[in-house]
Amino acid sequence: LGYYMRDGISMQNEGQNVHAVWNVDTNSVLVLTSAHFVHCYEVAALDKQLQFGGKESTGLTLVNVKFCSSSRTPFANDDILTSNFVGDNANVILGLSNGFLYLVSWSGEFLGSVNLVEEVGSPPLSLHRQESYGPSSPVHSVLASRSSFKGSSLEQINGFAHLEISLSLHLLVAVLQDGHALQCSLNKNGLREVSDIAFERWIGVYDAVCTSIADEHNIIAIGTRKGTVGLFDLADNATLLRTISLYDWGYSVEDTGAVSCISWTQDNSAFAVGWQLRGLAVWSLSGCRLMCTIRQSGLNSVFSPAVKPGRDFLKYEPLVGGVACLGWEEHAYQLYAAEPRNADKFIAFPFGKCCLNRGVSDVSHQRQLICGEDRVLIIQSEDEDELKIQHLVVPQSYIGQNWPVLHVAASKDGSHLAIAGCQGLILYDLRSKKWRVFGDVIQEQRINCVGLLWLGKIVVICNYNEMSKIYELCFYPRYHLDESSLLCRKVLLDKPIVMDIWQDYILITYPPFDVHVFHAKLSGKLSSYKTSTLQLVTVRELSIMTAKKQPVAMRFIPHRDIGVGRFSPKSNSHSQEDGFSSISEHYQKQPSRCLILRVNGELSLLDLDQGSERKLTADVEQFWVPYGQPEEEANLLEEVSWLAYGHHGMQVWYPCSGPDTYQLEDFLQLDPELEFDREVYPLGLIPYYGVVVGVSQRLSFSASAEMPCFEPSPQAQTVLHCLLRHLLQRGKAEDALQLAKLSAGRPHFSHCLEWLLFTVFDGMVSSQSATKIDWSGPIKWNPSILLQQACDLIRNFSEYLDVVVSVARKTDGRYWADLFAAAGKSTELFDECLKRRYYRSAACYILVIEKLEGTAISQYNALRLLQATLEESMYELAGELVRFLLRSGRELELANGEPEKKPNRFLNSFLFHTSSTNEHSRRAQISKSPTTKEMSAHTATVKKILENHASSLMSRKELRELVAFVKGTQFDLTEFLQSSGGKIAQLHDFTSALQEVGQKLDMDALQSRLDAEFLLAHMCTVGFKQWIVVLATLLRRVEVLLDLFRGDLRLWQAYSRALKSQTCFAQFEGLLLTIEETLA
Repeated sequence: LGYYMRDGISMQNEGQNVHAVWNVDTNSVLVLTSAHFVHCYEVAALDKQLQFGGKESTGLTLVNVKFCSSSRTPFANDDILTSNFVGDNANVILGLSNGFLYLVSWSGEFLGSVNLVEEVGSPPLSLHRQESYGPSSPVHSVLASRSSFKGSSLEQINGFAHLEISLSLHLLVAVLQDGHALQCSLNKNGLREVSDIAFERWIGVYDAVCTSIADEHNIIAIGTRKGTVGLFDLADNATLLRTISLYDWGYSVEDTGAVSCISWTQDNSAFAVGWQLRGLAVWSLSGCRLMCTIRQSGLNSVFSPAVKPGRDFLKYEPLVGGVACLGWEEHAYQLYAAEPRNADKFIAFPFGKCCLNRGVSDVSHQRQLICGEDRVLIIQSEDEDELKIQHLVVPQSYIGQNWPVLHVAASKDGSHLAIAGCQGLILYDLRSKKWRVFGDVIQEQRINCVGLLWLGKIVVICNYNEMSKIYELCFYPRYHLDESSLLCRKVLLDKPIVMDIWQDYILITYPPFDVHVFHAKLSGKLSSYKTSTLQLVTVRELSIMTAKKQPVAMRFIPHRDIGVGRFSPKSNSHSQEDGFSSISEHYQKQPSRCLILRVNGELSLLDLDQGSERKLTADVEQFWVPYGQPEEEANLLEEVSWLAYGHHGMQVWYPCSGPDTYQLEDFLQLDPELEFDREVYPLGLIPYYGVVVGVSQRLSFSASAEMPCFEPSPQAQTVLHCLLRHLLQRGKAEDALQLAKLSAGRPHFSHCLEWLLFTVFDGMVSSQSATKIDWSGPIKWNPSILLQQACDLIRNFSEYLDVVVSVARKTDGRYWADLFAAAGKSTELFDECLKRRYYRSAACYILVIEKLEGTAISQYNALRLLQATLEESMYELAGELVRFLLRSGRELELANGEPEKKPNRFLNSFLFHTSSTNEHSRRAQISKSPTTKEMSAHTATVKKILENHASSLMSRKELRELVAFVKGTQFDLTEFLQSSGGKIAQLHDFTSALQEVGQKLDMDALQSRLDAEFLLAHMCTVGFKQWIVVLATLLRRVEVLLDLFRGDLRLWQAYSRALKSQTCFAQFEGLLLTIEETLA
C-alpha cells in the first residue's frame, strides 16, 4: 500500500529502525532507532485503489508515508536498552533497561519519566526462583533481540524488557529483564502524565519474556523462558488459571526455545504462540491445541506424516528457524508470521472458525460448519461410519464484492445455508446444489447483516439500515430473496448482542441486558403462488440489572415432561409442511428458561418468568441444547438438557424430578473416554447419532507445494454409554432399553455397550475398596444393583457375549467373580458363544473359565472349541488354543505332583517357534518321537485331534488349507508324515494326482506357489518321491527332478511317457525338453 525508504546518511547518523507504533485514528507512526532517535511519520490515503488482477475493487487505497520530524531522546548518550512502544491516542509509553518509563507524544516530544522499578522495589521472595539462569539462558538472546544497540550490559539494573497495554481495562503489564512481571493501572481519561501509571501488584511468574492481554476475558497470557505460556485471571488478582505447553507432545525448551511472541484473535477465542528457536502453535482459551507447525516427534501418521529421506526438512516444516512476530487478520481468518532471520517475507496461515458470531447466528445439529473467509466447510454426517469435510466455496460474483464471510446459519433441517458477507445475503440449497441471491443489486447493498437466523423455511436477517440508522429484523422466504416477498420487517430498539429461535419464538437481547421474546404468527402457507404475511407479537420483556459480563450466546430451554417414557414413539406430534412449526407432545409450552454464556465463560440459567439467574459453572467455551430435531429422526440425546465444553472437558446436565431441576454430571471425572484429545475441538452434536463431532489438524504434503497443508480432520465421540448409565442410575431401565434399541446397529454401538459395562463395573470395584460410600447425593444408587441392571440391559442385544468378555479382559481377574455373578455363569456364556459360532469370543471365555471354574473344566471346553475352530479353518485361533491346552496341562500335572517330563517332539513344535531355514536341521537332530503312551494325557489328546484333522486334509488333497493349518497351529507335519509311514500321503496314479493337485493349488496365484514350495520342502525331508515329483513338476523345479531322475532312469522314462501321453500336460513340454537336454 505504501512505504518510506530512509537514505544511507540517515541510517548512518541515526541508526536502524528498531520499534514502531501506529495510531490508527490519527494515522501517525512513531519509530525508535538504534541510535535513540524518534522519527514521526504521517500516513495519508491516495485516490488510487488497490486492484487484484484487474477484477473487483478490494476497498483498499494506496497510501503515502510522509516523514515529519526527527528528535533525539533524553537518554541518547546512555548505554540503555529499550522496550517496545505502547500507548493510546494521546501518548505512548517507552520502557528502559534502567527502570524508567518515558511518556512520549505522537509528535515525538518526551513529556516526562518515572523510575517505576525503583518505586515498587523488589518482588516478594515467593516469586524468586530457587536456581539461577546461566549466561546461556534463552532470555539473554531474547533481550538482545529487543535491544536498540549492541554491547549493552543486562546485569546492572533490573529494567523493562516488554510492555503490554489494554485500553479497555485501563491496564499496563510490564515484563522486567529478570523475568518478573508487574501490573499497573492507568488513568481512565488516558495517558496524560506519567503519574497516571500506578503500580497494583506483582504477577506470579519469575521467568516471563512477553505478554498479551485478552480484554474480553480479563486474561493475560505470559510467555516464559521455559517455552510455556501461563494464563492469569486479571479479575481474580492475576491468579494462574492454567499453563499451556508442548511438553505432552514430546517437546521441551531445548527444542523450541523460549516463547518469543503471543497474539490473541480479536474476539479472544484463541491465541497464537511463537517460539524463539522453532515453530508456532494456536490454542483455544481452554487449552485445546488447534494447530501446530512442529511435527510430532517419532510419530508417523496422517496427523504428522514422516519426511522421506533425502527431502528438504525445511520444506516440510515452516518456521523451523523460529518466530519473530505474529499478527492476526481482523476477522482471524489469517495468521501472519515472520522468521527472525528472514524479514523479506511473511508466512500466511488461513484459518476456519467454528464459532462464527455464535450469539447472533443460528445453530443446527444437522450440519456442523467451519467458516473460512471465502467458503464454508461442511462436515458430512450422512455416512456415519466416516465423517468427511466438503469445501463449499462461495461464488466469486458475490464474495468478490462482499468479502469476507461474516455470518453463516444452517436451517434446522440442514437443507439450506444462509451466508452473509459485508453486504447482502446468499442462500445455498444443499440438496439441489444451487445458489440464490438478491436479484436486485440495490436491494442487496441495503442489507448489512449483523445477525442471521432461520425460522422454519424463513431466513431472518438482523439488518442495519444505513439510511435510517436503525436495526431491524427482515423475514424472507428461502425461495425468493426480494423486497416484494418480504414477509415482515420489525424495527429493533438497538443492536442485538445475542439472538435465538426455538420453533415460533424469537429471543432478542439488547445491551446492557434487556431480553425481549417475540412469538411469530404466519398467516397463509409459504408459497411463491400465494401471498403470506408474518406478524410478531411481544410475549416477554425483561430488563435485568446485573454486574455480570455481557452474554455472548443465549439458547431457549424448552419445557420437557420428566419421568415419563421419553423414548416412546411420538404419536401426538405434528408438523406443518412449511417447517415453520413442529411441536412435540412434551414441547408444547412457551419456553420460560434460557441458557446464558457470558464473555468470561460463565454458564448460567435464566428464569424468564422470575427474571432470576442461576450460575451453573465457569470456564465454558461452548454449549449445546439438543432440541429441534426433525420428527422423523430419533433424538438419542433427548434425555440430555444441554452439554458444555471448556477447560474442565465435556459436561452434561440431565433433567430430574427432584427439588434440583438440573443435575450436573462431569464427564471428565466419570468417563475418561468421553474426553476429547487436546488436539480435537468439539464443533457440535448429532443427536440422532448420539455423538459429539470435533475437528483436529491433519498434515499432508504435496510435491507442488512449498509448505505442508494443514487440513481439518473430523472426529466423532459417542455419548450413548453415559446416557444409558444415567438412566439406569435414576431407575429408568425401560427408557434405557428403548434408547439402546434406537441406537442398535449404528456405528460404535458395541463400543458404547462395552464402556457402559466397564464404567459401571469399575465403579463397583472402586466402591468396594473405598472406606466409606457417600449416599447423600441427590441420586442414590447401589453399585452392585447398577451392575446387574447394566447386564440385564445389554443382554437384550446380540453383542452381549462379546461385551462381557471384552470387559473381563480389561479388568483385574480378582474381580471376575463379581462381574460374572451379574453377567451369568462363564461356562453357560461359553456354550452360547459356541452355539452362535462366536469362536473368538469363546476363546476369551476359556481364560475366565480357568480362573473361575478350574483348569479341568477349561481344558474340556478348550478341546471342544479346538475341534470347532479346525472345522471352520480358523487355524490361528486353533494355534492359540493348542498353546493354551499344552501350557495349562503342564501346570495341572505339576499341581497334581506328577514329575515333569522331557518335552517330546510334538510338544516342542508348539513351544519353540523356529525359522523355516533351521526347521529341518532341528528335526534331524531329534530322535524318534515317543509313543502315545509315553506322552501325557493332555498332549496325546491334542495330538490326536490335530492328526485327525491333518489326515482329513491330506485325504481330500486340501493342500492350501493344510499349509495354513501347519503354519497356524505349528503342527509338526514332518513327524506326522513319518509316523504314518506314507499311508496318509500315498498317491495311486501320477497323472490323476498331477491334475488334482494342480487344480487344488492353482499355481497361477503367488500364495499357491509359496504353499507348494512349503509342501515340497517337507516332502523332501521325509523322502516321499511321489509327492516330490508332482510338486516339483508344478513348480518347474528342474534341479529337484534331475536329482531324482539321475539315480533312477526308469522313473524318468515313466515320467516322460506320462506327460507326453496326455494333451492336458502340453504346458510341461518346455520342462521335459530341459530335462532331456540335461540328462543327455
